[in-house]
Amino acid sequence: MTAAATFTTIFREEHREVRDLLFDLIDAFRARDTGRARSLLTQIAGRTGPHFRYEEESLYPDLVEVFGEDYVDKLLADHDGAVRTARRLVELAGKDTLSDAEVTEAVAGARSILPHVSDCDGLSIMVERFPEERIENILHTREQALSADVDLLTWASTIRQRKA
Repeated sequence: MTAAATFTTIFREEHREVRDLLFDLIDAFRARDTGRARSLLTQIAGRTGPHFRYEEESLYPDLVEVFGEDYVDKLLADHDGAVRTARRLVELAGKDTLSDAEVTEAVAGARSILPHVSDCDGLSIMVERFPEERIENILHTREQALSADVDLLTWASTIRQRKA
């Protein structure tokens, strides 16, 4: 399998997993099941920490050549928003009970991340045009991020250069 095919398969599966976890999170908040919401947020943070990291450290810099800085800045701003939203969702999930307004806020917050998940998944068709060596570098950066195993909020507050 080529590096491009490997990347596309992995990238798509990562986005599908986050998509499904977000839908489960929405259901948990609607059911006012804050225990389940906390568990799902831990899973989401565990998956998205390494994912965001390798995107920002390797993939996004390579995409500047394709899309220009403005679009890559938008992708980074989407990550900023996801980090801020995740922090707020953790606060809400930490409550014993939620008001109707808090449930509405939590559902809207989780939903607000979904467009980035679907839009970002499409980046793989651009990566297919990269030289094999460049894709292998992205995959290597991914492996390093996975090995470091730093969740989203820890990464955002301690390692990430850009602060949300």
